[in-house]
Amino acid sequence: MTKPGRPGAAKGKKGPTKGTGGKNKRSLEGRGPTPKAEDRAWHPAGKRKAAAERYAAAGGKGKPGSSGGGRAPRAKKDEDTETVTGRNSVLEALRAKIPATAFYIAQRVEMDDRVKEMLSIATHRDIPVLEVTRPELDRMAGFDGVHQGVALKVPPYEYAHPQDLLENIIETGATPLLVALDGITDPRNLGAIIRSTAAFGGQGVILPQRRSASVNSAAWKTSAGAAARIPVAIAPNLTTTLKEFKKQGVFVLGLAGGGDVSLPSLALADRPVVIVVGSEGKGLSRLVTETCDQVVSIPISGATESLNAGIAASVALYQVATMRSAKD
Repeated sequence: MTKPGRPGAAKGKKGPTKGTGGKNKRSLEGRGPTPKAEDRAWHPAGKRKAAAERYAAAGGKGKPGSSGGGRAPRAKKDEDTETVTGRNSVLEALRAKIPATAFYIAQRVEMDDRVKEMLSIATHRDIPVLEVTRPELDRMAGFDGVHQGVALKVPPYEYAHPQDLLENIIETGATPLLVALDGITDPRNLGAIIRSTAAFGGQGVILPQRRSASVNSAAWKTSAGAAARIPVAIAPNLTTTLKEFKKQGVFVLGLAGGGDVSLPSLALADRPVVIVVGSEGKGLSRLVTETCDQVVSIPISGATESLNAGIAASVALYQVATMRSAKD
């Protein structure tokens, strides 16, 4: 009686069957040498080789994605643009002929004179006009952003050089009135100061390269379009820039709570002036304070500990503008 085999076992004679010798011999010999990385289609080197072959077949020269031996330049992201929102800000940006890339308008937006002018400028300048939903504009404006039904995509802000800024003012025959910011990190404060500078006859704002707010969408919005008219310069080192200005006859006026002089007593407003504003918490840095020709304070009620940096700059600019107009 034949014993039953184990489940799944092949029935037949024990030992090698005909034709298996060659198979076993090949398995012992192995698969040969490992292919080079560039010959393996799934390997990154193989993918680069395939891309190079496709590039050459298309008539390209050099290596695909190369640029003078360096890495391929990255494509621009959305962060490379700013979204200006609000009717005043957008209209001023369009009037200033800032190279906008797209003008967004909400569906069924209320048409007033400003919106009509925006559409007219955008159409004549061949700026794409895109009608979007209000939720989409809300997303573009960001948290607590007020867009009023319009938005404008603009390239990153182009900063001036402080020395060029000063020379351009002098060439026009005007008396320089500038504002320098020391440690202002809130872009809304920056926007408010840009707006006040424009309102009281100032010609520019200077920012330090480090630890400072930048002209972004929030600053654009708060400036109510003044960022399109008032140049902003970046100083690699604010203290060094102020010292250079002093050599050229510019009076450096610092604002601080414990100033040596009260602002109404300022007697040198008719000279070229740069007003230096510090942060609300820390005030002016030590090096900047030592560089100032004079540190003045704004008299305020004892119930108020300090003024917002934007408000302090506005008060100082108003005082200088008032004293200048009285001497004219």
